[in-house]
Amino acid sequence: MVGRRAVLAAALGLTAGCGAARGGSGGRPPTAPGADVPSAPSTAQPSTAPSAAPSAAQPPAPPHREQVLARYAGRAPQRWGTDLPGVVATVPGGALALTFDACGGPGGDGYDAALIGTLRRLGVPATLFLNARWVDANPGPFAELAADPLFELGNHGTAHRPLSVTGRSAYGITGTADPAAAYEEVAGNRAKLAGLLGRAPGWFRAGTAHYDEVGVALVGELGERVAGFAVNGDGGATFTPGQVAATVTAAPPGSVVISHLNHPAAGTGEGYARALPAMLDAGCRFVRLSDPI
Repeated sequence: MVGRRAVLAAALGLTAGCGAARGGSGGRPPTAPGADVPSAPSTAQPSTAPSAAPSAAQPPAPPHREQVLARYAGRAPQRWGTDLPGVVATVPGGALALTFDACGGPGGDGYDAALIGTLRRLGVPATLFLNARWVDANPGPFAELAADPLFELGNHGTAHRPLSVTGRSAYGITGTADPAAAYEEVAGNRAKLAGLLGRAPGWFRAGTAHYDEVGVALVGELGERVAGFAVNGDGGATFTPGQVAATVTAAPPGSVVISHLNHPAAGTGEGYARALPAMLDAGCRFVRLSDPI
């Protein structure tokens, strides 16, 4: 990811999408990735990767499972990582797209009500990527989030695995083993969310946000777009509040920012509570991934 994801915002001292200069981010020390999500460079240039843009027409119905598996049988991936063609890491128009993952599973079923409360109080929209296990463990919060038009709900997978067709791992988490497993990782939670929401999600982010190019194509076959990130806002829920605030404040215009809503004891909620009021005062705009720009 070196290059398109080179760290620059701290040096430039820019406030994301605000059109006004601000103090530098102060940087951050390297952190080990958490089990939930990769620890990626804290800030990045918006890349030439596809931008999120609304689609005027409804996508066609996804093909049947057997058709998909037949199409991808025997395909050997050549690439692996978080920054592949087809993975959306930027949005047009200079806005910021805040995204928050809820990963589920052991140690990952929490709910940061304070973070969500801050977004609501300030009227800041966001895209929330929910794993099937988290949805099952949090029926009350899920229902509240689903009913709130401030938020767009996305697919964070069935078992929170890197999306691979060869079983490739990321951060110690084994990826899906083959096209069939990759299909189920996407389609299982897609069906769950569609049943609960009355509509299928439009966006997918894999556990750890790692993909091979075959997995990326498979997601598209199922009618969803792949969300990446340009800025890691909370370092896999490991940052202090000060690090979160500095990193988010320094995000370059157009960035997709990844953070977490399932670790209420982390610094994420307090960090956003510190950063967002000043960013709004400076003219920052925030969008959901599917919002018209």
